[in-house]
Amino acid sequence: MLSEWFVRIVGHDPVMQGLAGGVVIAAMNTLGAALVVVWRNPSERALDGALGFAAGVMLSASFTSLILPGIEIGGIRPVLVGFALGVVLLDRADQWVPHIHVVITGRGSRDSDEAGPDETRPDGDPHVETDTATGRERIDPDDARTASVLLFIVAITLHNMPEGLAVGVGFGSGNLGDALALMLAIGIQNIPEGLAVSVAAANAGFGSLFYATLAGVRAGLVEIPLAVFGAVAVGVAAPILPYAMGFAAGGMLFVISDEIVPETHARGHERVATLGTMVGVAVMLYLDVVLG
Repeated sequence: MLSEWFVRIVGHDPVMQGLAGGVVIAAMNTLGAALVVVWRNPSERALDGALGFAAGVMLSASFTSLILPGIEIGGIRPVLVGFALGVVLLDRADQWVPHIHVVITGRGSRDSDEAGPDETRPDGDPHVETDTATGRERIDPDDARTASVLLFIVAITLHNMPEGLAVGVGFGSGNLGDALALMLAIGIQNIPEGLAVSVAAANAGFGSLFYATLAGVRAGLVEIPLAVFGAVAVGVAAPILPYAMGFAAGGMLFVISDEIVPETHARGHERVATLGTMVGVAVMLYLDVVLG
């Protein structure tokens, strides 16, 4: 039924099917991101629980949607190579992401000769300080929180890239039933992921719920062109897919362990965050079995 309905609307062209699939999964990411608009005053407890839930979904999805399918497609070696590259990239990103606020907000940091290392700008723009005891650069707590959220958004975007590619390859392969099942599974998974990005952005105080929603929408938009690319170039995309899946999984697991879990356990709501993670794992496992 679903296959017939899909073909009636989209047609038989694999490229158009890939485009439609990319739009669907990006739209479901947008739906999740837009949920923050009606969640206007979430408590810290609720935010930690929601982020814990999203972490659980992503933890489970890293294995069920990325690592295990990648091994089935190309074997363990390319997945581990991609996994290692993802970990290395996110580890390096942890060093430069504190400075990404200049790109995202459009506000430049001041020159070091304009003020001392412990002074703040009049407009409150975060900046890197130098620890006089160790001589190493560090950022103030507000900057550190913003940096962790930006790293989280980068990781979600990296995670979405191979998913869009996988949907396009699915439609390009000609197996419409499997491609639709994958599209639905990834799309439903994208709802809590989109919400997680927007909640994290709002929680970091980026300025408005509109910007928080935009952050979630932006993370999902990479899936549309990659879905089209996957449908057009199955012969090219299929060999690199296990590498891409391992890459995204490595980045996601790094951020979950290094950023999300410490963040959700920092304000005394460890139990709520842990229960949210367990629920997220269970929900994603259920969706994977039912839709996969």
